[in-house]
Amino acid sequence: MTLPDLVAGLSSNPYFGAGFGLFGVGAAAAILRKGLQGGVILFRRHCMITLEVPCRDKSYQWLLKWITIRGARKTQHLSVETNFVQNDNGTIKTSYDFIPSIGKHLFQYKGNWIQVERTREQQTLDLHMGVPWETVTLTAFGNNKGIYFDILEEARQLALEATEGKTVLYTAMGAEWRPFGHPRRRRPTGSVVLDRGTSQRIIADCQDFIKSSLWYTQRGIPYRRGYLLYGPPGCGKSSFITALAGELEYSVCLLNLSERGLTDDRLNHLLNVAPEQSIILLEDIDAAFVSREATPQQKSAFDGLNRITFSGLLNCLDGVGSTEARIVFMTTNYIDRLDPALVRPGRIDLKEYIGYCTQYQLEEMFKNFFASSDTTKAEEFGKRVNSFGRSASPAQIQGFFMKHKLSSPQTVIDSCEDIWENVLDHNKKIN
Repeated sequence: MTLPDLVAGLSSNPYFGAGFGLFGVGAAAAILRKGLQGGVILFRRHCMITLEVPCRDKSYQWLLKWITIRGARKTQHLSVETNFVQNDNGTIKTSYDFIPSIGKHLFQYKGNWIQVERTREQQTLDLHMGVPWETVTLTAFGNNKGIYFDILEEARQLALEATEGKTVLYTAMGAEWRPFGHPRRRRPTGSVVLDRGTSQRIIADCQDFIKSSLWYTQRGIPYRRGYLLYGPPGCGKSSFITALAGELEYSVCLLNLSERGLTDDRLNHLLNVAPEQSIILLEDIDAAFVSREATPQQKSAFDGLNRITFSGLLNCLDGVGSTEARIVFMTTNYIDRLDPALVRPGRIDLKEYIGYCTQYQLEEMFKNFFASSDTTKAEEFGKRVNSFGRSASPAQIQGFFMKHKLSSPQTVIDSCEDIWENVLDHNKKIN
């Protein structure tokens, strides 16, 4: 049998024809599918631009807020974010922000259609936050990266508008800084009454440091500044630093050196990645390494509570790897417990005592609370308080004024002995 006869016989066979036809259809479908997949890949690669923003990136929360307000406003797949907002009169109200939920959303921006895909990986956790890893992916036609620059810049500006005129507090979470609570209204420095000239000296020194970066660079001096506020508790050290941050339009980074798990490396990393234009606050620096009530025999019992070392702290403040363009404030109630190496020039450039109320402070606080009264009443109040021969902290004076906020100035002057009432009651309970 010749080859043409064999081919003719097979083609006339109905079983062979059906199988060959099915094979041909399947092969054609597979080739078409592969071709479409390749075409889609090529199209996305050359005709579309994608931006992926992971949840660890600083712009992630900015972008979500922007998408909610400016972008996908008409989406019907939402997640809720509950916030508590403080009004100017001090009242707290609850607000609900609806943000695009997990999934895909579509919106138009400057004539371009953009797809937003928010994904959450349940099997992968952000180890620092303990929450599932999330990603927002933006996809648009074309290859113009400028559209994403515009979106991110608008998102940043929108975030700045939310904190304009307010002080942002940060706290260390893992290896990064996260906002602590909501932005707070800036506190006027005049509301924290320190002794005459103290507030002005600190503010002037900070302002001079901020505008002298070039001076430091030209002379090869590390561009950083350290401050130590010391004195009894309740005298306004922390309150003044918060008010100072508002005056300088800076944020405040709260760092607890007694935190479990804080190591020298992590401390150095946190100081290096602190937000720009921020004050790093180390409160009660004396309690970071030794207990205040510990005797020499008991001291060893407190060793190992944290993994940060004193030498590690010194190197972070003024070592080879320490950062520049940094303002550090430390507070302590017991300056005599601090090692001289910690408070030497270069680590602490300015020390200020914040103590019990002087005659000047008593008069100024009286004027703040009773603005309608004359100067004579303020002087009389200050002399009356000092006549008892006891020292009063600004916190005690403020608590006393709050108790008598509806009383007349003369009634307040006549009731000065009540300033120490809570202290005496507390001492009686202890004894």
